[in-house]
Amino acid sequence: MSDPADRQRSAEGAGAARRFRPAPLLFEPRAGEAEAEHFFDLESIEDPGELLRRSTELALAFRAAAERATDFQAVAAAELADPRRFDALSCAEIADRADWTPDYAAKMVEYGRVLQKQGRTAE
Repeated sequence: MSDPADRQRSAEGAGAARRFRPAPLLFEPRAGEAEAEHFFDLESIEDPGELLRRSTELALAFRAAAERATDFQAVAAAELADPRRFDALSCAEIADRADWTPDYAAKMVEYGRVLQKQGRTAE
């Protein structure tokens, strides 16, 4: 037989295992109901001044995020086109991957190289 302390540890271990089991689902979620669309709760703001302030704040934040994402795209394009890479891509291949025109891809590669020289690579 095992000692009482071993039985206690065994019981505690079993209790710990039971505690982490997921709770049973008692109902099925309704799949047919469409949830109301929410856009940062702007639709719930009734004061037009507050709505303008909050929506402007969001627009500026999205604009800044889009500019930063474009910088990351440019750096990635420059890295992919780097002739020192054994698997360097042409501007046409980069354009195909990013759904750009080859001319735009060439401009993004150049912009990415400028950013790399300035030290504004992916941080």
